[in-house]
Amino acid sequence: MGGNIADGAGYLVRGVKMLKHPKLLPFVLIPLTINIIIFASLLYYTLSAITGTIDSWIGAIPDWLSFLSWIVWPLVYLLMGLVSGYFFTAVALLIASPFNGLLAEKAEELITGEPVQGPEGIMGALALFPRALAREFRKFLYYLPLLLAVFVASWLLTVLAPLLWFVLGAWMMAVQYVDYPMDNHMTSFAELKQVLRERRLSSLGFGGLVALTASIPVVNFVIVPAAVVGATLFWCEELRFSD
Repeated sequence: MGGNIADGAGYLVRGVKMLKHPKLLPFVLIPLTINIIIFASLLYYTLSAITGTIDSWIGAIPDWLSFLSWIVWPLVYLLMGLVSGYFFTAVALLIASPFNGLLAEKAEELITGEPVQGPEGIMGALALFPRALAREFRKFLYYLPLLLAVFVASWLLTVLAPLLWFVLGAWMMAVQYVDYPMDNHMTSFAELKQVLRERRLSSLGFGGLVALTASIPVVNFVIVPAAVVGATLFWCEELRFSD
């Protein structure tokens, strides 16, 4: 397996550091604002929907078991953190996908010093929204059988279930984010998968750290633009030279 896990994870760390660059900051703020609005809205409505139900359950508990409320609510917040890390991120990626492509374009120009043929400005990114949605749907069709396969394997190999789900999450995150810079070069989805397989360890290192940080509340607000920039670094420095 080609690549290096530590190098792959390092691309995300470097992507975080690049977010404050003056030439990238305007393009970071757009997807970041979208992420915050989506995360905050979905989290608020989800908590509102379940708060009443949980309160009624706790109200039905005898007084001598009232200490359970101190256990239930932390578990609820932990669960919401995990849900926001994956489901909410998926929604944010779908809506902000054209702006993520624009951010990847500007990041590549900064990294390589060469212009990238792509949409100019916000209106140009919005014009590509139907194409971006089609690309996201293509990725969903690719993810679906992998999810089903790991689900079945988890029942058969229960001890390995956490590892299987983590590896799948890492691979999906690598595919998701590296697609942005590669799609800017009109790379086919089949070629995207091929180059990631050729640098499998780097891909899993990058995607694994993205998956871990995406499950941390508040941090997941900024992880999307950071992962886009990190994936662009990955593409520029390693993947585009893959044999």
